[in-house]
Amino acid sequence: MSAILSADDLNDFISPGVACIKPVESLPQKPSNPEDAYEVTTEDKIQPENLPPAQISLTDCLACSGCVTSAEAVLISLQSHAEVLNTLDAHPEIRLASSENGTVLDSTDQTTDVGRIFVASVSPQVRASLAATYGISEKEANHIINQFLSGPHGLRAGGKHGSGFTWVVDTNTLREAVLALTVDEVNESLTSSTSGDGLTTPKRPILSSACPGWICYAEKTHPFILPHLSRLKSPQALAGTLLKTAISKRLGVPASRIWHLAIMPCFDKKLEASREELTDAAWNKASSNEPNTPVRDVDCVVTSRELLSLASSRGISLSALPTKSLPSSLRPSFPDPTLDSFLSSSQSPSKQTISAGTSGGYLYNVLLSFQARNPGSEIFTHRGRNADVVEYDLVSPGGETILKAARYYGFRNIQNLVRKLKPARQSRLPGARTATGPAAGRRQPMSRNGAGAGSSMDYAYVEVMACPGGCTNGGGQIRIEDAREVSVQNGASEASEGSKPTPHEQRSWLARVDEAYYSADSDMEDATEVSSTSSVVESEERVHQTLQQWAAMTDIPLSKLAYTTYREVESDVGKPTAPNDTTRVVELAGKIGGGW
Repeated sequence: MSAILSADDLNDFISPGVACIKPVESLPQKPSNPEDAYEVTTEDKIQPENLPPAQISLTDCLACSGCVTSAEAVLISLQSHAEVLNTLDAHPEIRLASSENGTVLDSTDQTTDVGRIFVASVSPQVRASLAATYGISEKEANHIINQFLSGPHGLRAGGKHGSGFTWVVDTNTLREAVLALTVDEVNESLTSSTSGDGLTTPKRPILSSACPGWICYAEKTHPFILPHLSRLKSPQALAGTLLKTAISKRLGVPASRIWHLAIMPCFDKKLEASREELTDAAWNKASSNEPNTPVRDVDCVVTSRELLSLASSRGISLSALPTKSLPSSLRPSFPDPTLDSFLSSSQSPSKQTISAGTSGGYLYNVLLSFQARNPGSEIFTHRGRNADVVEYDLVSPGGETILKAARYYGFRNIQNLVRKLKPARQSRLPGARTATGPAAGRRQPMSRNGAGAGSSMDYAYVEVMACPGGCTNGGGQIRIEDAREVSVQNGASEASEGSKPTPHEQRSWLARVDEAYYSADSDMEDATEVSSTSSVVESEERVHQTLQQWAAMTDIPLSKLAYTTYREVESDVGKPTAPNDTTRVVELAGKIGGGW
């Protein structure tokens, strides 16, 4: 699902009417002519019909299990760089002012209901992709993005209203919140079945839920996986909820007038933003009593490649923008002081290291947290069949295993994980032995030391990502071909501009992106001091205090702000009403003759 996609290069597209929940009968029908009922003609006399195209929304596509294809990414045309420009041109920016109480609405603003507060969130993988493209550091790429979205030489330099983004948030900050809550979730799964907020704790092993391609795959094809999924929102979704709830509460602006853009490395993030569960209907008490259309927490998602298109459409060269931070006069403080301190803080013990991986370090943070709670324990790593499958053991000084976890990247490896978790089929034959537990009766893979360490049932947590290599290899990332084109535009000579990159060149390009991603910590100011003064436990405590302050300020339970739900997606397209298993068995027995 996470390939670079366009309508011209689809290889798994399923056209409407073949396997789609949007019925063909809803399309305009050609009027029949009774006089021609018995007319016989040849194919060359049939005139082509210019019927209007089938109108299929992303909601329709997400509600269909007929396919898990690149069609879903093509049907999200409303989330594109063009939509960003259209929205900026359609709505003037609501003006804000500074006061003794912080940022407030400008009393002279006359934008009425058409004005919008524009906010954005940017992932670290996007900055790494941009850094590799322009040969700059991750920190400089961050400055360029901020200058483009909020600076005077970026989007605000053009357009109908000169609108730009008031706040640009780093999703790394929201990731810290998700990491801390993930540790809580894993700890609760090891001790009880219900959390303190009344939420049902996922079954072990808990599977990460930050990858929307993986979630879509699980919901449509393997519903038995759903009880294992982490209930936490992704950093993108949590950013949307935080921005809209806090700004709406502090400034008295309806959530519908706050427009949130997320810049992500993956097309599937657009699917996530369109989920019904990630709207104000989940947290806004007033919206549940009103017939209004739910307001999305994330209004639009664009990818790293689309960021280049966004700049090109406005005639802006990203490489020409200043590689320095915006002046404080152009960076208003966030309306809530506690959240402002949290969103602007870079003090985090969770580093973007090779050990943490390229997808946020969810698994590694769990290991570090449990290691901090068990002094003297060590983390042992065991590589699986390939580099995208890694197992981890947290072992006490006495040699006892405290925690087992694993990382599975790429759908080929995910399928192996799913097979391990698949419940054994129950035989309906009389006297058959009843299987117990997932994959009962199957031989469990053996580790190198001969123990059954490879069993997925031993894992407490598994980090699952759809893209091989993790999120830096997301389908929306800038490709080597795009980087070559940018180099040519900037005056560099590229002899291989028109040639297709070889697999070796593609691997080298991904290595450059990974290098930029991992170099982010070296760009941090006072990185050494931060790492020595902040521990994992201290960071988690700071995050919990901030989240509780957020919940108290908005008067919304944290269970509604930070957690979400999943559901099995079924499709009855082309299928008659299915009888239950008992009916099928009776029918089968009758066909055999004489029954059993």
